[in-house]
Amino acid sequence: MQEYFAALTIILMLGMVWTRALLMKKSGIEVVHFGRIDKKDFLIPPFAFFYFYVVFTPVLHLPPVSGQAFFHSGVVSWAGAAFCLTGLSLLVLSLISFGKSFRIGIDQSQPDKLVTTGIFALTRNPIYVAFGLILMGQFLIHSNWIFLLYLGGGFWLFHRQVLREESFMRGFYGEEYSRYCRRVRRYF
Repeated sequence: MQEYFAALTIILMLGMVWTRALLMKKSGIEVVHFGRIDKKDFLIPPFAFFYFYVVFTPVLHLPPVSGQAFFHSGVVSWAGAAFCLTGLSLLVLSLISFGKSFRIGIDQSQPDKLVTTGIFALTRNPIYVAFGLILMGQFLIHSNWIFLLYLGGGFWLFHRQVLREESFMRGFYGEEYSRYCRRVRRYF
């Protein structure tokens, strides 16, 4: 059952982000800026597709990449489902709070206003926290070395992107962003 929830989490997460991006595009706002600053970012999608395959393997009865698990615990697996649900909830709050400032990647030409209200009053990077919670939940549900590698790699990539965004925002928003950083933690 939890494997189905893990797969549904991925579908809902991607659906929310891309639906938001498409709706904003219809109103004339270009949202997707992924890979424009660092072309190496285009190495990420193949790893993401492999991750999706591994998540959907038990649900679609595909050949597994690894059957070795660190532990088998229904309680831990349900805790993973709770992490996924918390991550999805945080993602929804983030997308609502972002308003028209939502972007995928760094928009150097028209970044919109600095968002410091809503969920952004509690954490400067709620979407990355949401993704981290989802990755943790997926690991707890599947509990194998592939998900552990993705958990570590995902945290590293999120932090790398956060540092890039912070550098840009310090330069673009100046003292307003510095005051915000002093008030609100980077993650939680």
